[in-house]
Amino acid sequence: MVRTQVLLTEDQAEAVNRLAAEEGVSMAEIIRQSVEARIQAATRLSDAEIRRRALEIIGVANDRPGDLSARHDAYSVEAIMRDGRLD
Repeated sequence: MVRTQVLLTEDQAEAVNRLAAEEGVSMAEIIRQSVEARIQAATRLSDAEIRRRALEIIGVANDRPGDLSARHDAYSVEAIMRDGRLD
C-alpha cells in the first residue's frame, strides 16, 4: 500500500468516522472502499460499448450444432469419449 494524505471537510470526516464505527473498520478502509467504487464506476463499460461487443460476436459459432445450448452435456461426453481425456 502507498501512504497518502487526504484533507477532508469537517462534515466528510465526521461521516467517514461514523461509517467506520458502524462497520467496525478503520477510516482508511472506508476511504479505500470509496476510491475503489469510484474507479469501478469510471471504468465501467457504457451501454453502447456492451451492445457493440455483443453484436460483434453474432455468428462466430455458425459451425456449431444448433442444439448446443440444450445438449451441451451430451456433446461434452461425446468429446471426452472421442478424445479419451478429461481436461
